[in-house]
Amino acid sequence: MPLRLLANRLLDLALVLFCVSAIVFAMIRLIPGDAVAIMLGANTEVTPERVAALRARIGLDQPLVTQYLAWIGAALRGDFGTSLWTGRPVIAEIGAQVWPTVQLTVLALALGAGLAIPTGVLMARLRGRFADGAMRVITVAGLTIPSFWLGIVMILALATLAPNLQALGYVPFSEDPLGNIGRLLLPAIALGLPILANLSRLVRSAMLDALVQDYVRTARAKGASERSVLYKHALRNAQIPFVTSVGVNAGYLLGGAIVVEQVFAIPGLGRLILGAIADRNYPLLQAAILVVTCGFVVMNFIVDLLYAVIDPRVRN
Repeated sequence: MPLRLLANRLLDLALVLFCVSAIVFAMIRLIPGDAVAIMLGANTEVTPERVAALRARIGLDQPLVTQYLAWIGAALRGDFGTSLWTGRPVIAEIGAQVWPTVQLTVLALALGAGLAIPTGVLMARLRGRFADGAMRVITVAGLTIPSFWLGIVMILALATLAPNLQALGYVPFSEDPLGNIGRLLLPAIALGLPILANLSRLVRSAMLDALVQDYVRTARAKGASERSVLYKHALRNAQIPFVTSVGVNAGYLLGGAIVVEQVFAIPGLGRLILGAIADRNYPLLQAAILVVTCGFVVMNFIVDLLYAVIDPRVRN
């Protein structure tokens, strides 16, 4: 891959992350409520002097531009501040709860993207038949059903059919690998179903376009097997739109995981972010949201690089 292309992508990535950090910082300050008032609570000894002292101690007495420049300067050095409530570095608190979210996102993406290719190819192969129509109806339903609603239904079904199985909570992989996968399987299915529905429809459409191309007819005329025609020739045509959609959906999965985590009582970034919002814990909230948005941006950065690997024309 040319170094010039890589340098341009890295420059774009840095510019996007800078803009995202500014937007995140500004949007958080628009949340109603005062962090100082919440921290002091209903203490009868609250005085204007104490409020001013606490505001100065945590830097909220400075103009927003000054606060942002101080925060972004420290962040570039790896210091994202300390939690207003615990006094711990926010990176430590995020690191303690980011892995359940990462695990859930990766498992949901693996299920959705991994099953989308054979499902989409099968739908294209069965075009015009009853099975194709039924699968298309199911994929439309998968796109429209909210993940959190599906998660609630799955919990109720499991409680009815197998009341002895535990579906809520989280077990670290290092303590119980099977228990870890078992607890994450249902939320991963709930989160990955829309991805499966979306990607399988995309693969079906790309496959149908490819199967009428001249190079596919030539491959069949040379005696290539149907399996070779489908997977070796036609499927290549769907790689770029498939990779694009996988990258975009991976970013959205991070946001969707925050909601699904609440349904399945998983102690991930979702609980951390909601708690930080309620407490107006600005440093923790800024860093946590920035981690989620950075995950989205980095996934699209990786997709851009994969374009150059899949299609040589992009490198030129």
